[in-house]
Amino acid sequence: MVKIKPFAAIRPPKEIASEVASRPYDVLNSVEAKDEAGEKSLLHIIKPEIDFDPIIDEHSQPAYDKAVENYKLWKERGWLVQDSKENYYVYAQTMNGRTQYGLVVCANVEDYLCGNIKKHELTRKDKEEDRMIHVRNQNANIEPVFFSYPDNETINSIVNEITKHPAEYDFVAEDGFGHHFWVIEDPETINTITETFAQMPAFYVADGHHRTAAAALVGAEKKAQNPNHTGNEEYNFFMAVVFPESHLKIIDYNRVVKDLNGLSPEEFIKRVEDDFIVEKVGKEIYTPNALHNFSMYLGGEWYSLTAKEGRYNDEDPIGVLDVTILSDLVLDKILDIKDLRTSKRIDFVGGIRGLGELSKRVDSGEMVVAFALYPVSMKQLVDIADSGNIMPPKTTWFEPKLRSGLAIHELK
Repeated sequence: MVKIKPFAAIRPPKEIASEVASRPYDVLNSVEAKDEAGEKSLLHIIKPEIDFDPIIDEHSQPAYDKAVENYKLWKERGWLVQDSKENYYVYAQTMNGRTQYGLVVCANVEDYLCGNIKKHELTRKDKEEDRMIHVRNQNANIEPVFFSYPDNETINSIVNEITKHPAEYDFVAEDGFGHHFWVIEDPETINTITETFAQMPAFYVADGHHRTAAAALVGAEKKAQNPNHTGNEEYNFFMAVVFPESHLKIIDYNRVVKDLNGLSPEEFIKRVEDDFIVEKVGKEIYTPNALHNFSMYLGGEWYSLTAKEGRYNDEDPIGVLDVTILSDLVLDKILDIKDLRTSKRIDFVGGIRGLGELSKRVDSGEMVVAFALYPVSMKQLVDIADSGNIMPPKTTWFEPKLRSGLAIHELK
């Protein structure tokens, strides 16, 4: 069962919320962040290297120090203000006419450490440590993590009722996505939310595995450092936005490869035909239409690849994934790419960029072949997390990303 609590968010006044809120730290490089950051943008806190000319290493001590300085400054200037009491919040996002409604809550460190918050990706120690430095330095969760939970009628009805009222924040960001935010102040409603989640078996990490690990590990550090630890301290909790499973849609996460491992295009296609039904489609973009169907772009042409029966294991939650099928039968078997995490011969393209991005990167000569995959389902993600398995790297892409800066949780 999962434990959550309300918290007194530090957040921007209504009239400047759209100026403060920013895209997350990990979807922009430093140059893009510098170009995008307005005067009040949270990017000055989560990507402080942009305040230096020239831009400095984001992992350097001066960058970490600047983040602390800017966070303090934003509060002094009244660009970030703490609520007077502990609340829950509704955060909704609109993309392409579709809106998903989440709750902003504090999740429990122990739930992560004991496995009640389930993950589907491995984390890297260097990335964990980088995020831990930020949490330690700020003594706060500046950016939320992104969880899902099994649909629940009680929570749905509360959210439906809250969102009938005008939103505290309501704006469309420069990327065209809408962001809507409500404050839940009623004590009885807050108690109902807390008690309802206490009956839920688990949360599932959708996006933000490294931030989740970092927040939990800093909480564990603080527990170890406090001889009078009770379990109720603020550091035992970290900020998350939690969405019902049915609201979330995973989009495709595609692959581009720099070479054919010494094969000619004709030889490569011949090898692919061992395990796939290959059909040349032509110059028009081809989008995979079902599980186990892939599109490939090679030599200015699009192809449909359909994995042959018996080449994968439908009974294995990992083996049935299209990322596994492509990795095993093409990337490893033919192209000799053994480790997707470390190989310099492969890159990954989120489906939000469209399949035209794949042909563009091949036509430019940067890459030789591209593969598009049918998106993973939420059911597949949950099945894998429940079984204790880990998805292959770069399997899921969630969109829209959570805006950072609409709420901050301090650990004191």
